[in-house]
Amino acid sequence: MQSQFVSMSHQEKLPLISSDPLLKPYEQPIMRRYQNSVLKEIQITENERLLSDCCNNHLYYGLHNTERGWVFREKAPHAKSVIIYGDFSYWKIEERYALWPIGNGDWEITLPYSFLRHGMLYKLWIVWQDGADERLPAYCRRVIQDEKTKIFAAQVWSPPTPWKWAYSSPPRPKHPLIYEAHIGMSSEDAKVSSYLEFSKLVLPRIVKLGYNTIQLMAVQEHPYYGSFGYQVSNFFAPSSRFGTPDELKELIDTAHQYHLSVILDIVHSHSVINEKEGLSRFDGSEYLYFHAGPRGFHPVWNSRCFNYGKNETLLFLLSNLKYWLEEFHFDGFRFDGVTSMCYLDHGIGVDFLNYHQYFDDNIDEEALTYLSLAQKLVKQINNQAFTIAEDVSGMPGLAFPIEKGGIGFDYRMSMGIADYWTKTIKEIPDEQWHVGDIYFRLTDKRNEEEVISYAESHDQAMVGDQTIIFRLIGKKMYDYMSVFTPDLDVERGIALHKLIRFATLSLSNAGYLNFMGNEFGHPEWIDFPREGNNWSYQYARRQWHLSDNETLKYKFLNHFDQEIIHFIINSAVLDNSPAPIIRNNHDQVLAFRRGDFIFIFNFSPTQSYTDYEIGCSKGEYVIHLNSDDPVFGGFNRLDDKQKYPSYEREGNHYIRLYIPVRTTFVLKPRD
Repeated sequence: MQSQFVSMSHQEKLPLISSDPLLKPYEQPIMRRYQNSVLKEIQITENERLLSDCCNNHLYYGLHNTERGWVFREKAPHAKSVIIYGDFSYWKIEERYALWPIGNGDWEITLPYSFLRHGMLYKLWIVWQDGADERLPAYCRRVIQDEKTKIFAAQVWSPPTPWKWAYSSPPRPKHPLIYEAHIGMSSEDAKVSSYLEFSKLVLPRIVKLGYNTIQLMAVQEHPYYGSFGYQVSNFFAPSSRFGTPDELKELIDTAHQYHLSVILDIVHSHSVINEKEGLSRFDGSEYLYFHAGPRGFHPVWNSRCFNYGKNETLLFLLSNLKYWLEEFHFDGFRFDGVTSMCYLDHGIGVDFLNYHQYFDDNIDEEALTYLSLAQKLVKQINNQAFTIAEDVSGMPGLAFPIEKGGIGFDYRMSMGIADYWTKTIKEIPDEQWHVGDIYFRLTDKRNEEEVISYAESHDQAMVGDQTIIFRLIGKKMYDYMSVFTPDLDVERGIALHKLIRFATLSLSNAGYLNFMGNEFGHPEWIDFPREGNNWSYQYARRQWHLSDNETLKYKFLNHFDQEIIHFIINSAVLDNSPAPIIRNNHDQVLAFRRGDFIFIFNFSPTQSYTDYEIGCSKGEYVIHLNSDDPVFGGFNRLDDKQKYPSYEREGNHYIRLYIPVRTTFVLKPRD
C-alpha cells in the first residue's frame, strides 16, 4: 500500500488530469484526495490486511447466536448504562439485563439460549448523563412495526432452517440496462406489495422486456413509507413491510435464475432524524455517527448528516456495504445523494459553472475519502459488482479509477438528460426542437467517465411533477387511450414518447435506466399514502392491466420498449460510439451511426421527407426497427421489406430515404 502511495506522487501518473487539461491547476487537491484515501485505508487496515477483512462491524455488533449463547454488543461511548429488554423480560427494564462496558465505548451481554427465540421482539434502554430513552440496536437486522401502535421494535431473526442460495450471481453486464423498481408500489392493488409478489408478478415482466439489471429502491428500513425509502432508520434491516429477509433473498435468487443483476439503491448520504427508531442521538450525544451542531442536520431533507471523518462512521457504513453484498448477494449499489455528500452546503441551489467549485473550501474531503474506500471495498468483496453515483454536480473523476486519480465509481447517473427533456417538453414548441441540441445533450459527458442515461426516473413521477407521457398528453389519457378513439394529441404524445426514449437509449454511453411502469407510459404520478391524501394508495401502485389490455394504446409503448431493449442487447451497438451523420435543425432530422447500424429520427411535427439523402458506407440497407410499425402504434408508412441501395457521388456513398413525420427507424446492412 505504501509503494502505491509513492507511485502516485507525479503528475504523469494521474490519467485524470491527462484526460482533461482544465484539471491541471487542481493537481494538488486531486493528489491530496488520493493520499487521504490511502492514508485512511492504512489506518483502518494497519497496512497488513485487506480493507474487506476489516469491515466486519456487523459480525461483531448486534445480536448473534454463538456457542456460548446469545451475545449482544453495542457501541455507545456516551452512555452510562445500556439495558436490553423485550418479550423475554416481559418488557420490563431490569438491571440484570444490563450490558457490561468492555472498553472503546462498547457494551456486551451474553444471554442463555432459552431467553431468546426466533421472532421475539426487543429494544435497548440507554441512559446517559442527562437523560434516557429507548433505542433500536444500530446493527439490528430485522425491525417490525406494530400494526396498532405503529411502534417499531427489533426482532430476533434466526430461522431454524437457514436460507440456501440456489443460483449464482450473473457476470457483470457489459452495459447495464436498469429497471428501477419499488417493491411496495409494484402491485396492481392499492396496498403495500411484497418481495414474493414482486418475484411472481413483476420479475417475469422485466425478463420479457429484456432489461439485464434491477435496481431495488427503499429496501433499507425506513419508518415513513412516503419517504420513498430515502429516510433510513435501520441500515442493516431490509424493510419488513415488504416481507422477511429470506423472502428478499428469494427475490434476488430468482432474479439471478433469470440472469438479472440486482443492485441496491443505498442511502449513505444521510439518516432519518428519528431517535427512537434511528441513529440520531443514539447514546444521548449528537456526534456518535453524525456531525454535532448545525452541520449535523440537513436543512432541506430534515435529516442527520454523517461525519465521514470518524472511524466509527466509516466502519459502520463500510460494514453495511459488505453486509448487503455478502448476506443478500446484491450485485452492486446505486449511491443516493452523492452531491449532498460531496459539498458542505449539500449543493443546495448551486449551479456548478466552473472547476473551482469542485476544489474549494466547500468540499467535504472526508466524504470523498469514504466514497473512495467504499468503491475499493465493493471490488475486493466481489470484482463483478458495480457502483453508480447519483451526482448532479459533475464532480470530475467521480466515476474514474482510484489509481488514476478518481473516486472509483463505475458509472455516474446522467441526471441532466431527464431535466433537459422536461424543460424541452414544457417550454419549447415542437417545431423548435433542435436535433443538434438533442444530440449534444444526450451525448454530453466527461471524457473519462461512463454514464447511465435515462429520460425519466422515479423523480419525474413524484407528486408535483409529471411523467413524460402525462406531460405530453395530459388529461386526455383518461378518455382517449382506447384504440377505438383516435386523437391527434394522443398520437403526438405516443410518437414523441417513443422518439424521446429511443433517442436517449440509442445515444447512451454505457447504460440506460427506466422506472417501473414508465415503459408503457404509466398514467398520472406517484403519491404515497399520507395525511394530505387521506392515506390513499391510489397513486402508489402500478396499473399493469393497462399495458396488457389489447384495446388500449399503452400496449404500443410496452411493445416498443421491449423491442428497443432487445435490439440494444442483441446488436451490441453500445460497444461503438455514436458518429453523427446529420443534425439538421431546420429539417429536425437527426441521423447517426453506431457500428453497422444507422439511426434516423424525424422530430418534425409537420414535415415528412421524400428522397432524403443520408451518407453511408457502400452497400444495401434494410429497415431493422421502425417506430411507425402498427404494433407500436404507428401508421405503417414505411415498408420494412424495402431495400435501400447506396449510390456513389464524388467518392462518397449515400442512400435516399422516405422519413415520415415524428418517426424513428434503424437501418442495417443487408446480409
